[in-house]
Amino acid sequence: MGNIFFTSDHHFGHANIIRFCNRPFESVEEMDRELIRRWNEKIQKGDDVYHLGDLALNSAEAFTEIMDQLNGNIHLIVGNHDATALNKRKRFAWVKEYYELKVKDETCANGVQRIVLLHYAMRTWRGASRGTWHLYGHSHNTLPDWENSLSFDIGVDCHDFYPLSYDEVKAIMKQKTWTPPFEVGER
Repeated sequence: MGNIFFTSDHHFGHANIIRFCNRPFESVEEMDRELIRRWNEKIQKGDDVYHLGDLALNSAEAFTEIMDQLNGNIHLIVGNHDATALNKRKRFAWVKEYYELKVKDETCANGVQRIVLLHYAMRTWRGASRGTWHLYGHSHNTLPDWENSLSFDIGVDCHDFYPLSYDEVKAIMKQKTWTPPFEVGER
């Protein structure tokens, strides 16, 4: 098994996203090339990638061409701009609307870190009071980060157009001021 990565909101092929999000690219072709380069700079062939939606807004042919260049086993959490991806489900390890990932991590309680993955931000989620993380996209860095919440926007607009590894996500979560609302075992 390879490493685990998270990302969202690439919007491959979407020229207007450059203007909407003030992305530093002159054209959609430049943006797509750079996003592919940054993806592959971090992700290797055997790595697992959890993409939290809005992967591409382009033709089936252009979508296939981009997918052929991306490293990793891609798991897609459906966003609001994934019609082309939904017509190409076989290109993914799986496609889901929502997912609760369990990552083996000996530094966590019970040796597992739970992560709720959804395209959209939630104020609370299953296990939020017990240290479960929540990663989301969609907002393109427009929502304020809550320091006392174990959640944040994993979208490329928030992370210099790079995906983040599990360890990078963990480091961000460790900076949060969140504390459990009750003692373990208490209900």
